[in-house]
Amino acid sequence: MAEERTIGQLVADATKDLSDLVRHEIALAKSELKRDAARGGVGAGMLGAAAFFAAVAFLLLCFAGVYGLVAAGLPTWASFLIVFGVLMLLAGLLAVIGRSQLTKMRPPERTIATAKETVAVLKG
Repeated sequence: MAEERTIGQLVADATKDLSDLVRHEIALAKSELKRDAARGGVGAGMLGAAAFFAAVAFLLLCFAGVYGLVAAGLPTWASFLIVFGVLMLLAGLLAVIGRSQLTKMRPPERTIATAKETVAVLKG
């Protein structure tokens, strides 16, 4: 006749199994993240280089605009001042739009709700 296991033994086994499951899930996540982190590092480096080259190209474009205005007959100081003003207007416009987008952000409501449900199920 098979021995009946006590509730304490069953709870201990379930706790051990849950602990093993969590440990294995964490190990799997670590291995996936390690592989993706290397790819992400290379990608981030390339994006950084692209941003640098874009910034240099933008500066050259601004100088071209200044010298275009000089060629049109404006004094050099006025040309730089005009390009500066245009850039400041653009920066202000982008700041206003960006700020309005940030104020529209909300917390991840579905994630919070499912996390609360999970905690309730585990407690109950």
